[in-house]
Amino acid sequence: MQETISASGPAEIRVTKSQIAFKRRIGFAWAWTPDRHLKGEVAPLVLTVGLRRKDPSPRWKQVVEPAPGRFTHYLELYRAEQLDDEVSQWLQEAWELAA
Repeated sequence: MQETISASGPAEIRVTKSQIAFKRRIGFAWAWTPDRHLKGEVAPLVLTVGLRRKDPSPRWKQVVEPAPGRFTHYLELYRAEQLDDEVSQWLQEAWELAA
């Protein structure tokens, strides 16, 4: 996953117990394991991407607007192959907005 995110451009990486955060001036992507926070059957990994628009893709598990014009998108990841060109485009967009 780091290679996919790093392809967008240079970013600061912060690793904590609960997540890996990627940021420029502000954070733009986060990877975390939902089993630390959720009960039941969950994906092995979730990629969270911050955009200034609500992306209509059905791939998102959830999209929330925590502040006006700021949309947080949650993508469940089960396989490395899910990190495809579409995900790379979302990450590139988020990276550019985080400058």
